[in-house]
Amino acid sequence: MINNWIKIAQADDFATNVGGCVKLQDKHIAVFNFEDRTQWYAIDNLCPHRQQDVLSRGIIGETSGEPKVACPLHKNSFSLKTGKCLTDDNLSAVRTYDIKCEEGTLYLNLDTPEK
Repeated sequence: MINNWIKIAQADDFATNVGGCVKLQDKHIAVFNFEDRTQWYAIDNLCPHRQQDVLSRGIIGETSGEPKVACPLHKNSFSLKTGKCLTDDNLSAVRTYDIKCEEGTLYLNLDTPEK
């Protein structure tokens, strides 16, 4: 597999403990600076419930130690680590991406294997 790390933004462009969205090629990616965990997460912004690009506007938190985001429309929660829906086994998982911060710059790997 080829690593496809792409510079997406400066870390300072994102507020802590909320999401933001970046467009890469034909994808909308939700990016979260989860300050309480000192961790960055990136997932597809598209909620599989109603096929709307809204996950970046969701509320982040944890369930049993699992970092998650709740869709702002219908409150379905998705793991920020695996993309699995934590509240409805019938919903598809969302795609997650490796993300890293180096010297204040955020990079995302579009070749991250699906989990």
